[in-house]
Amino acid sequence: MRIRALLGRGLCCASLVAMGSVAVFGNTARAETIDIGIGTQDTTTNTVTGGVIIKQLHLLDKYLPHTGKYKDVTYNVTWQNATSGPPITNGMIAGKLQIGMMGDYPLLVNGATGHATNNDTELVAVIAYNAQGGGNGVVVPKDSPYYDLQDLKGKRVSVPFGSAAHGMLLAALQKRHLPSDYFALVNQSPEVGSTSIQEKRIDAHADFVPFAELLPYRGYARKIFDGVETGQPTFHGVVVRKDFGQKYPEIVTAYIRALMDADDWVRADPERAAEQIESWTKIDKEVAYVFLGPGGIDTLDPTIKPRWIAALKTDYAVLKSLDMVKPLDIDKWVDDSFVRAAFKQAGRDYDAQLASLSNYQAHGEDPVCDTSVSDPSQAGQIWLAGADIVSFSSAACTLEGVNRYRAQGKKVDAVYLTDKALGLKVFANDAFYTLGSAADGKPDVEPFLLKRDAQASAGKSGAKVVNYTQALSAVGNGGK
Repeated sequence: MRIRALLGRGLCCASLVAMGSVAVFGNTARAETIDIGIGTQDTTTNTVTGGVIIKQLHLLDKYLPHTGKYKDVTYNVTWQNATSGPPITNGMIAGKLQIGMMGDYPLLVNGATGHATNNDTELVAVIAYNAQGGGNGVVVPKDSPYYDLQDLKGKRVSVPFGSAAHGMLLAALQKRHLPSDYFALVNQSPEVGSTSIQEKRIDAHADFVPFAELLPYRGYARKIFDGVETGQPTFHGVVVRKDFGQKYPEIVTAYIRALMDADDWVRADPERAAEQIESWTKIDKEVAYVFLGPGGIDTLDPTIKPRWIAALKTDYAVLKSLDMVKPLDIDKWVDDSFVRAAFKQAGRDYDAQLASLSNYQAHGEDPVCDTSVSDPSQAGQIWLAGADIVSFSSAACTLEGVNRYRAQGKKVDAVYLTDKALGLKVFANDAFYTLGSAADGKPDVEPFLLKRDAQASAGKSGAKVVNYTQALSAVGNGGK
């Protein structure tokens, strides 16, 4: 994307303009060129509103300034995609990128590395978060005998080193009072780790969004640990080079305005957004939807909440205890002035959003149980092939809907339910269920992502643990 506004009766044919400069030869002038290098993670689903959506919908064009000191500038915007945060940090330290996005632990390394090398960065906005830590996870091959982290003692576990998932794994070990060498840990990118799981060359793979959901969805992995179990919030955020933000604050604010537009675009039509995201990133639309759809794993919200700053300090302590990060004053590194300015320009109440942890939710009328979908913690959804997503009021009604649609010869692309223990949106076919009897004699079905959570619940209620196929067999088809 290039936005050119050139002024002058004659332009010198020689290109002698550097960032932030104006070349003048007699009566001939060439306007300033401002390079804006943006480091993205296109396949990291909860960063798409900060990267690929802005790029593909040309949202930054709407807000880049063209008045005052920007009256006659040339904007040279480049996008560099990476699969994790560290390469983006390298690009920012080298001065090739001015804006970048990454997860919480890589953000800390970004800030500390920048400070140590006199290439200071600032955290200026959040892209998406899960307040309990969902998104990162550990998967094993589909038929693996392992169901818990502690089953993996001495086993070969891969993770992208320096990633948010790496940080989650370290935090999980600390919380369980296990040594950092409890696993035989190896460094593998998401792509390599995915192949290694598929070919059963490793025992487990820890990864960030969306791979702990993507690999099970594609049929060759099973999740055995979710970041929610750490109880530590996780998010992806936006960092800028401090010198760039100080020189061009209006550009940083413009970028955050574009980010806010991208958030609105997803929420306005999440089904179509998921389809577009698939076409741009090759991440299955059903997986994009489990993160960014209503009641999804991630909440889109650019505000920098005090809770996230506190979480960063806890994360930093984890890295520091392992001597994996340089010094960083987190309070000085965080700068919310740009996102506050963006909210003011948009006429939105920053402080009200700062205090909110709400996500948008599924709604509508349940076509099986003939009632309104009103309780997000109970709601389910079915994505029919070639059709819209249908919402249901409960897990049992959702499963009855699956049976009804199959009886009608319709293909079901994905079924979404809410885990009763972790509160996460999950794929129904990957869940474990407790099956009991309700007061009206109908089956009482509750979904759980993790087998041990289903077993613990069944032990208290007297229900039995069943798989997806058994749960479907236990319910009817809505009587139609």
